[in-house]
Amino acid sequence: MLRAVNTGFRVLDEGEDWLVVDKPAPLQVHPGTPDGTPTLWHGLKDLLAYEIANGGQVGIINRLDRETSGVVLVAKTREAARRFGIAMQERRIHKAYLAIVRGWPAWEQQELDAPILRQGEVAESAIWVRQTVHPDGAPCRTDFRVLRRVEHPRAGPLSLIEALPLTGRMHQIRVHLAHLGHPVLGDKIYGPDERCYLDFIETSWTPDLERRLLSPRQALHSHRLEVHEPGQTLAWQAPLPAELAAWLV
Repeated sequence: MLRAVNTGFRVLDEGEDWLVVDKPAPLQVHPGTPDGTPTLWHGLKDLLAYEIANGGQVGIINRLDRETSGVVLVAKTREAARRFGIAMQERRIHKAYLAIVRGWPAWEQQELDAPILRQGEVAESAIWVRQTVHPDGAPCRTDFRVLRRVEHPRAGPLSLIEALPLTGRMHQIRVHLAHLGHPVLGDKIYGPDERCYLDFIETSWTPDLERRLLSPRQALHSHRLEVHEPGQTLAWQAPLPAELAAWLV
C-alpha cells in the first residue's frame, strides 16, 4: 500500500534554467491546505534553495493530479517560466500518458473528440470537480492507442493505454476513458462509483475501498513530455512505476 505522502521524487534531467523530475503518487504538486502536508513544491524549494537565493524560483509548468505520477517540468527562472508558458499556449509542449484501464477495448486506436464541462452544471453530482462529456462543454480531444491487454487474476481484463491529450481540460484523460467505457483502474471519481471518492475523503483507504477499487491510486502516469523550441526539441520520459507495472504481469 502507498504511504499517505510519498515525497521521494527523482530528478530526471537538469538544464541551466529548468529541471525535470519524476513525481510519485500520491504526492500533491502544490500546497492546497494549511496543514503542512509535504508537496512537490516544498521538495523543489529545498532542492533549489541556492537558485532561489540568487533570484530564481520554482515554476511548475505541467501540473499533475495528486494520484498521477510521472514527468513534471520545472522552470528555475522567471524567464524560463515565461518561455515554457508561451510554448504551452502555442501547443509546442506535447504530452504522452500511460493508463491501465478496466476491460479490453474493441479498438486498437481511438481519436476521441468529446467536449467536457463540470457535471454539476448539467446534472446532479456530489463532487464539485467531477467533469463529464457534454455537447455544451469546452472542446476536448484525446488520441488513444492500446499497447497491451492482460487477464489479471483479481482485476480481470485490463489494458495498457497510451493517451495523447491534444487539449488540456481538467481530468481530460480520465473523463474520456470513462466515457469510452474503460475507466482508469483505481479512479475514485470516474471509476465504478463516485461514492468511492467521498468515502476515501471520510475514511482514507479501507479494505472496503480496496475491494471496490483494487488499486489505492489511479493508474495514470505522465510518461513523456516534449518541448519544441526553435532549433531544438527537449524530451524526457519516466518508466511506469513498479506498483502500476505489477498489474500487467
